[in-house]
Amino acid sequence: MRDSPEQPELEELRNTLYRKVTKGKRRLTPARLLMYRVAVAIGYVLGRLLWASCRMQPPIRLDGAQQAVREHKSVIPAYWHQHMLFAVRGLLGLRPEGMKLGFLISPSVDGVAPSMLVQKIGGHVIRGSSTHTGARALRDFYEVIVKQQISPAITPDGPRGPLHEFKPGAVLLSQLTGKPIVLVSVAASRTWRFGTWDRFELPLPFSRVVIAYGEPIRVPRVLNADALAHMQTDMAARLQALNDEARASLSRQSRQPGQSRQPGQSR
Repeated sequence: MRDSPEQPELEELRNTLYRKVTKGKRRLTPARLLMYRVAVAIGYVLGRLLWASCRMQPPIRLDGAQQAVREHKSVIPAYWHQHMLFAVRGLLGLRPEGMKLGFLISPSVDGVAPSMLVQKIGGHVIRGSSTHTGARALRDFYEVIVKQQISPAITPDGPRGPLHEFKPGAVLLSQLTGKPIVLVSVAASRTWRFGTWDRFELPLPFSRVVIAYGEPIRVPRVLNADALAHMQTDMAARLQALNDEARASLSRQSRQPGQSRQPGQSR
């Protein structure tokens, strides 16, 4: 990231999705900004090293995801929170097809470091609160998706769970914009699974990793409450099936089944 007296990254941080002033009392002091820059640089290097060390296996239905991006310019990518690390890698790999991957990040001081990291990996920052809902939020997302052609990365069970509960945000955005949902799942031969609410999965260095893309899903323009609930259930089932498919692909490529490791425990 380039540094200059104007600090261009801070200019973008003022472009909040909801155009509101946060009530937090913390300020972005020079010392805090320096700390964020150092942390982002370290995190970026570690992430790139992990990406480079893992052995990426042939992706599943990559051509379908590429075609969706070429045809629609922007899509609604969705993946479970626990698969974020390599799902993002897979989506960034669609940039040659025109993918402009966006991430919703808090407009508070806490969002400064994540925003820097997103910009560093080539993503686009969407400033706003993940808990902000309603017509205004949908309108602002419409502007981002349709007019700016940015594809907002959605973790449907985020930001706080419950685990694998597909919330309605991705479905509503697809319904409003007419853009298809592209589901993404990840499987690794060896992972470290954290004890957090999302059971975050960190593929271990030198493990084999498969990224699976689902067929693009178009949401009807008209949905009643029952149809919306049914679609959320269906989307969760599709993501689970996609993960099963990715794990089966790993098993076919090796006689040794994938292993999952929890902190302080092997299985």
